[in-house]
Amino acid sequence: MSARRSEPADMPVESCPACHAPNQHRRRRGHRLEMTGAPSLKIALVGSPNVGKSSVFHALTGRRVIISNYPGTTVDIFRGQAVFNSRPVEVIDTPGMYSLHSITEEERVARAILLQEKPDVVLHVIDAKNLERMLPMTFQLIEAGLPVIVVLNMMDEASAHGIGIDTGKLAAELGVPVIGTAASLGHGITELKQAILDYRAISLALPIVYDELIENAVADLKPLVSGSPPAERISSRSIALLLLKQDEQIRQSATEGEGSDGSRIDAIVDRARLSMNQAPAYVLAVAQQRAASKLAASVMSQQAPGKLRFGERLSRAMMHPFTGGLILAAVLYAMYFIVGVFGAGTLVGLLEEKVFGQLINPFFQNTLQNLIPIQLISDLFVGDYGIITLGITYAIGIILPIVSTFFIVFSMIEDSGYLPRLAMLIDRVFKFIGLNGRAVIPIVLGLGCDTMATIVTRTQETKRERVITTLLLALAIPCSAQLGVIFGILSVSTGMLLTWLGVVGAVFVLVGWLASRIIPGQRACFYMEVPPLRLPRLSNVLQKTYARLEWYLKEVIPFFIVASVVLWAGDAAGLLDILISGLKPVVEFVGIPAEAAVAFVIGFFRRDFGAAGLYDLTAQGLLFGNALLVSAVVMTLFVPCIAQFMVMIKERGWKTAVAIAGFIFPFAFLVGLGLDRALKFLGVSL
Repeated sequence: MSARRSEPADMPVESCPACHAPNQHRRRRGHRLEMTGAPSLKIALVGSPNVGKSSVFHALTGRRVIISNYPGTTVDIFRGQAVFNSRPVEVIDTPGMYSLHSITEEERVARAILLQEKPDVVLHVIDAKNLERMLPMTFQLIEAGLPVIVVLNMMDEASAHGIGIDTGKLAAELGVPVIGTAASLGHGITELKQAILDYRAISLALPIVYDELIENAVADLKPLVSGSPPAERISSRSIALLLLKQDEQIRQSATEGEGSDGSRIDAIVDRARLSMNQAPAYVLAVAQQRAASKLAASVMSQQAPGKLRFGERLSRAMMHPFTGGLILAAVLYAMYFIVGVFGAGTLVGLLEEKVFGQLINPFFQNTLQNLIPIQLISDLFVGDYGIITLGITYAIGIILPIVSTFFIVFSMIEDSGYLPRLAMLIDRVFKFIGLNGRAVIPIVLGLGCDTMATIVTRTQETKRERVITTLLLALAIPCSAQLGVIFGILSVSTGMLLTWLGVVGAVFVLVGWLASRIIPGQRACFYMEVPPLRLPRLSNVLQKTYARLEWYLKEVIPFFIVASVVLWAGDAAGLLDILISGLKPVVEFVGIPAEAAVAFVIGFFRRDFGAAGLYDLTAQGLLFGNALLVSAVVMTLFVPCIAQFMVMIKERGWKTAVAIAGFIFPFAFLVGLGLDRALKFLGVSL
């Protein structure tokens, strides 16, 4: 660590909300941010995934939370309002980031918040057990001249591991306040709030002085970027270091201003790169890690480790290929039972059949049909595809119970720390189809509700991965409602069920593998913090579930209403009858009775309705044997339901959504045709 404690001359200038002096003045003089009549504070939480940022966020804000997409992206941002000692505060929970040198879309959004929204205080949340690994980002935030407070979270878990940290010494070395917390237990939150109100930089140190080649390049770059747009938000030293890491986004921003010289900037970066044995980004990372190791060693104490605890043994078992597979099977069964059986069965039956079917819909049908004499208009609201009888009924009576139970289960799994372990377990398999372990979240969610899973593809790092995952969800992942019906109609033969599972699984792998080689784009790196296992806290689960349900009610329900209007118009124009008539020859060609065409058309509007149509044909004796198996396969692979399709348009754009649906429709029937001909060729009759 450097002993330099002088303030950089190129720190960004910004008015102090307390006295309207520049930032340097505010920090040197140590003004309190809590002033009578002062404007509200803006606080940004940053840090790696799985360090407890959400716990800190909820501890600071309670339930006053708003979820929105960051402009121009599909990344969710949590914003909360609070009052600290009569001072209004806005808290922003940024997506996880490992470095200011952003790679993923989430990291780019997190950096954009730091650079564009100019928070008054930046809380760098760190897992206290992994201090050494997380300090390099702290150095970067300090180098950027941001008003940093280091939050050493999970101090209770660090203590349980025999780790002690001298927070006072760490604060003195870093030159910024350091607060120890255990946010999930509420420990240290009062001290953190006071530190925010009393914020002052202890000193403005340069945390690291790099080797001569780096420092010379930084000295040459600083004058060229000092007047650039990024220099209004972060120090020109930090901009220079990001340029040496070849951060293209920063380079574009740094060369936007008048008089900027992009060619000179490129020349300096190239000269530095050619004069080093390794890439500047690698040299900087090594220097930061060495400084982090030295600092962590000076402030941490470690007791002798005890016996391997049960939680650690369970953690290792979750990531082992054999035991991890068994645990995953148990988790999926529990999820299927809670979401598929209880949510999609019991709760949907109660709401859809009892509440909407016997109370709400009959009331509105009788009322509106009497008030509106024109049947075409009344059908818009209470007809077969009416806004109330279809759109609202689906959104509230069907999808809401499913996503509610899933949100509860998912929040419990998320809070327990199982998801990172599942991602590590699945990563090797998913790499074969162009994805990584992070894709396990939407894929597992798809077994509950593909519509919700399509929204969760936002967690994927690259556009390429989001498109592949969306394609696989639309093609080969049946939702819980459809899955239950298909299991029911195929239960007459174990051979049918195993063949169906094998065909759908083979399609999933084959299409994923082909898509990964056809769809352009870079493969995303996969790295993930693995937090300790812990029992989910009821308050955390309820807060996350509440926030996600609030978002669902505001963002998704309008799409169901739009879908019902589109279907009403199609029915009124006779387009639905045309679709059924046009599909009959296709259905017969692949060996399925023509009567099943209605089930496939209805299956686009709601997947389990389509599967239920096959069930009715089976009960009537019109569908059996090989035709039943082929029907089940085609129905599973058939185009996504209207709700999922609408969300695909919202998330991926209409061109991508139409392209995916346009591929799936003929492909599903081609697979059915191939299966029918293969069974006939082999002389197999199920």
